[in-house]
Amino acid sequence: MINPPPRFNLRERLTSDLLLLLAALIWGVGFVAQRLSSFHLGFFGFNGLRFLMGGLVILPFVVKPLIRSGKRLLWVVLAGVILFAASALQQAGIETTSAGSAGFITGVYVVLVPLLLALFWRQPANPATWIAAAIALVGFYLLSTGGEKLNPAAGDLLVLGGSLVWALHVIVVGMAVQKMDVFAFSAGQFLVCAFLHLIFSLLTEPVTAAALKASWLPLLYAGLFSAAGGFTLQALGQRKAPASDAALLLSLEAVFAAIAGVLFLREQMNWIQITGCAIILAAILFSQLMVTRRNLKEQSHTSGG
Repeated sequence: MINPPPRFNLRERLTSDLLLLLAALIWGVGFVAQRLSSFHLGFFGFNGLRFLMGGLVILPFVVKPLIRSGKRLLWVVLAGVILFAASALQQAGIETTSAGSAGFITGVYVVLVPLLLALFWRQPANPATWIAAAIALVGFYLLSTGGEKLNPAAGDLLVLGGSLVWALHVIVVGMAVQKMDVFAFSAGQFLVCAFLHLIFSLLTEPVTAAALKASWLPLLYAGLFSAAGGFTLQALGQRKAPASDAALLLSLEAVFAAIAGVLFLREQMNWIQITGCAIILAAILFSQLMVTRRNLKEQSHTSGG
């Protein structure tokens, strides 16, 4: 994640917040595009084509910094492989779950990031972070079962597995963008991810002309808007917005996914599932509040020392 400067111009902050809100909206609606495409395209083919489009759109603007990256291209490859795993699990799950459920379950990655940092990078985690993770799992269970069954749905479990890998991806991206141009990195990881998806698609479920004809519009949205557009808006927004603003606004992606699912796919949730969504959102916001408070304390100690 890009660390913003300590002081913010009010107009720049409002503009940045609007960019972040737009990114959340685009990503939220993107779950509908993913769901629609899943009716016609296999998850490897869909992801391969959407990330190929996203990478090719950005590539002309970053060819030189990408070529000059040298050994830092290993970060691009690593992030691309992780992105491949995360997007495959998410899209496979979306084939059998709703766009709204997928949006909220994917959002659990926000809670998982500090846990992975604590477990594998030995970064101290506030006990409240573990509480937030437990609360998020309760919300996941209510959302997936809806009070009608004991075991979570298979599609929801796949999306939750993807959320865990998304959390790892966030950590790797945070490290990588400190070492190379953020847009060059983005284009590179998209292309690596696309290559892997297309190889698996050729081996398992090749893309057909009929499938492309039936899903070209949601595929176009997912490639140009969700991949290339959403990431660009996020990067631009986080340059001039506080981390607290970014965390709050980007977490609305799940809410937009649920609203879009109702509007475009006529999805419905019962009151237990809605309660689960609310619990997950509360856990996400609580986790981000704890992270923001810790960062502010560290900054105050640093400035005071």
